[in-house]
Amino acid sequence: MAAYVLRRLLWAVPFLFVVSLIAFAIIQAPPGDYLTTYAARLEAAGQQVNYARLETLRERFALDDPFLIQYQKWITNIIFHGDFGISFEFQQPVSELIGDRMLLSIVLATSTLLFTWAVALPIGIYSAVKQYTAGDYFISILGFLGLATPNFLLALALMYYGVVYLGADVTGLYSPEYANAPWSWDKFVDLLKHLIIPVIIVGTASTASLIRVMRANLLDELFKPYVTTARAKGLSEFRILMKYPVRLALNPFVSTIGWAFPQIISGSTIVAVVLSLPTSDPLMLDALLSQDMYLAGAFILLLSILSIIGMLVSDILLALVDPRIRYR
Repeated sequence: MAAYVLRRLLWAVPFLFVVSLIAFAIIQAPPGDYLTTYAARLEAAGQQVNYARLETLRERFALDDPFLIQYQKWITNIIFHGDFGISFEFQQPVSELIGDRMLLSIVLATSTLLFTWAVALPIGIYSAVKQYTAGDYFISILGFLGLATPNFLLALALMYYGVVYLGADVTGLYSPEYANAPWSWDKFVDLLKHLIIPVIIVGTASTASLIRVMRANLLDELFKPYVTTARAKGLSEFRILMKYPVRLALNPFVSTIGWAFPQIISGSTIVAVVLSLPTSDPLMLDALLSQDMYLAGAFILLLSILSIIGMLVSDILLALVDPRIRYR
């Protein structure tokens, strides 16, 4: 296992280099740059454009340099100085902008993952054990509805219900009095209260999907010879179920951990926009739309790093959970 982890980490270095180069190329692929987009927005709004200032900014940020020179400056500053550059849109260091929102994104993604597991695992087990019963059919109907309902539509419905029937604003992650307040126990409790609706909305589709996957995997295991043998030895049904079939059917749950890492940044963009959540998702969308290349490039690079880390963690946990998996 140690040799496998070391190989994966060594392969990650050239992979990240290639991904960073491709990401930087994709960001610069659309015609123009941030300054041309900014000038077009000003003209569309009927405002006067100061082209002399735009040229000064173009020289300051070296936007006319060849692609490889711009990339070399960008990646060198990241590797040796931890400097992701300055955001054109916000005129702030990219690291500060991302850091302010990353904590909330991590909290939302972690809460969603825990919610998904806590709901999908027991319901999936029940649905498999009680196959073709009324409860199984009811769960299947709810699962298909969860898969078919768009997250943004569910977000709009819950917003309407909260405002009309509960008289409460369900947008954002804080109440107005805690939005700019320093961290305290009251602010943390307020955050937990506001997390409930985003977690339910973001986790609905994943929960419905995992319930179906857990049911199918467990049904495959329940009728295998080792289960019949364990039952013939006199083991209780609960012990047979939890010690063998459920353990082997957990593979898709462990695999979702690998998806959860990149979803910290981009897993709930539409929901975050609809609910006005101050996470990293809307910030990344704004960076891509405005061609804020340093901010967008930092997000894409972080997505790649988190994907590699997530896949590595998933593979290690799969080897620990499933004794049939061995890396050589």
